[in-house]
Amino acid sequence: MMSWNSFSQTATDSTQIQLIKPIARLVIKDLIQFDGLSKEMQTMQTILTETNNKLLTQGTLVTNLKTQVENYQKIIDKQETQLDTSEELSDQLQKELKRQARTQKLYKVGSIVGAAALGLLIVK
Repeated sequence: MMSWNSFSQTATDSTQIQLIKPIARLVIKDLIQFDGLSKEMQTMQTILTETNNKLLTQGTLVTNLKTQVENYQKIIDKQETQLDTSEELSDQLQKELKRQARTQKLYKVGSIVGAAALGLLIVK
């Protein structure tokens, strides 16, 4: 690239400007204030970035918690279904037990009547 005067070190102006004390103080005050504002801006950007990261993390946590709630609800529904089925089976089993008990009583009574009838026939 060619060296042009506008880009060359020799083209820089080396004149110095002297400021009077009150103006120099104001310039320094403005420069310090600008530096402070620059640092404050950097800090605010850092805080904003961290806040956005926290927000994203919280969004992910909320999604995970919603999924957990849905899973727990499905588990509760399945357990309720199992409980209903278990109660139905228990009722059916109770009915079967009562039926078996009646049948056994009938067999016992029939056996006693049969044995008595056989005993009467043998005695005659």
